[in-house]
Amino acid sequence: MYLKVLQMILKKLDADYKSFFSLWKKGDNKAKLPGFKGSKYFTNLCYNQSGVKIKKGEIKFSYNHPDKAELSFDISTKFYLEDKNIRQIEIFRDEVKEEYYISISYEVDTPKYKDNGKYQAFDLGVNKHIGVNMSGKFVGFKNPRPDKYWQSKIEEVQSKKDRCKKGSNRWKWYNKKLQQVKRKLANQMKDWQHKLSKKIVENTKANIIVVGDLDTKDMAQNNKNVEGLNRSLQNTGTIGRFVRFLIYKAELVGKKVIEINEANTTKKCCVCGKKQDMPLHKRTYKCDCGNEIDRDKNSAINIMNRFLSQERSVNEQSSFMEDFLRQTGLEYANQQMSKHSQETPSSRTT
Repeated sequence: MYLKVLQMILKKLDADYKSFFSLWKKGDNKAKLPGFKGSKYFTNLCYNQSGVKIKKGEIKFSYNHPDKAELSFDISTKFYLEDKNIRQIEIFRDEVKEEYYISISYEVDTPKYKDNGKYQAFDLGVNKHIGVNMSGKFVGFKNPRPDKYWQSKIEEVQSKKDRCKKGSNRWKWYNKKLQQVKRKLANQMKDWQHKLSKKIVENTKANIIVVGDLDTKDMAQNNKNVEGLNRSLQNTGTIGRFVRFLIYKAELVGKKVIEINEANTTKKCCVCGKKQDMPLHKRTYKCDCGNEIDRDKNSAINIMNRFLSQERSVNEQSSFMEDFLRQTGLEYANQQMSKHSQETPSSRTT
């Protein structure tokens, strides 16, 4: 085994242990120690810049095999890698398809970020994502929820597997079938997120995209008694992954994603600032001030307001609300300005 590969394996193991202890200190009782992989599982081989030779149509890896066997992959000539600043190459095995792949990470030149004074805020939810721009105009994207289609199939295969003797041929067959069904669900969700994140980044005129700093683990713990929500959060827990997709796609085109603490953005009226409980079954926010709006739109406006009050100016915040309220006929409470500006800044720029 090439020495650098062994070093990379130890670095990964060290990172996994640090992640576990970090979660454990934060009170995550579900955090688990890194598991041991048996000999039947393939251990990913990770190479940095050394130990790899790239020629047209082929990648060769340093591999100290006793029989001097070569470790190489044929690659399509359309992937021209000779001039790329490669940071890392990883060989991994797809246990479901029983095939080997390589993952290549390399640096790309990205345009510098420029603030064009245009921003778009998003409330990211389980069923839909709602965005609002500086003109007070909304855009919505409905989650196709492939988990609803595949969940019954997963449960059916799981039930048949549970009735088999563990380790038997039928158990192994159903176990593989279960992995295949789960893989289809994961692939469909990831495909939709890739396409949507690209669409948002490319179509928005804003150079800053603001999203709520959503913690799906906390949401699941705080809503244990809400039937179906925990499963939905786990199947679409992928909201954090969607934000990561937004971040790197935005960087590629010279834009920026900022995460804002979205605490109470659902409960607070975007017009007068009053708070009220908003259980999940209440889809419309109704306030004594006359504001009646979809709960997700209300949250998106509050996220934008919080961003403007913490990161920009009161004038920009006032202009945004005036453009929005011009469409509703309501008046914006001026005391909201001071309330937003007094909130403790807790944004994270990425």
